[in-house]
Amino acid sequence: MTYPWEAWDHILKIDPDKELLAGETFEDVCQTGTDAIEIGGTLGMTEEKMQRVIDACAAYDVPLYQEPSNPSVVIDSPALDGYLIPTVFNSTDPFWIVGAHKEWVRIENGLDWDRTTTEAYIVMNPDASVAEYTEADCDQSPEDVASYARVAEKMFGQEIVYIEYSGTFGDPEIVAAAQDGLDDATLFYGGGIRDYDAAYEMGQHADVVVVGDLLHDAGCDAVAQTVDGVKDAHSTSPSAE
Repeated sequence: MTYPWEAWDHILKIDPDKELLAGETFEDVCQTGTDAIEIGGTLGMTEEKMQRVIDACAAYDVPLYQEPSNPSVVIDSPALDGYLIPTVFNSTDPFWIVGAHKEWVRIENGLDWDRTTTEAYIVMNPDASVAEYTEADCDQSPEDVASYARVAEKMFGQEIVYIEYSGTFGDPEIVAAAQDGLDDATLFYGGGIRDYDAAYEMGQHADVVVVGDLLHDAGCDAVAQTVDGVKDAHSTSPSAE
């Protein structure tokens, strides 16, 4: 079985709690060249905010996914290609590994299992909201991260492993170690991708580079440069394919 993200290089994550730059539209967002759009955020999420972004992007031919932070904001919409549900492997609170998911499956009418995939998050920036929110232990060596990645793939059957440095540019050695720990799972990287060079560097190690804050801080042209960076990295680095 093949999965759509196996063919992706770049994901643009839209935070529904943040605005676009003045003068930019969701049409501009969908024309950045990104391979997929993921809608989600850690704080300030509501069903109304999620729905607004889904409706705005639905008219454009870009795969659209929701990454809900809690069960109350899951949107049942035919416009969505799927749902990506985080499970934080280095959380010190079991709630973020499996407890929250017990609640998700209780939502009205249940989850659409055919469109639902979990992401094995390894959160690495202790100053990030997501690290505080999930009580993640971010003191992990490259060997630790490689082991987490391998456990996620081999023992838990995860199709996506996500190295998350939200808010800062991560350690390429860590990302490379995670890639080395995987055989078939797709490695996502997110955090601190602000320009072409950062996207190119992480694109040499990760299968998919996720860009988020840059959209809200610098706009669509800056995002398009990161698309070029990761795609150029993949065209010259077979280890990241």
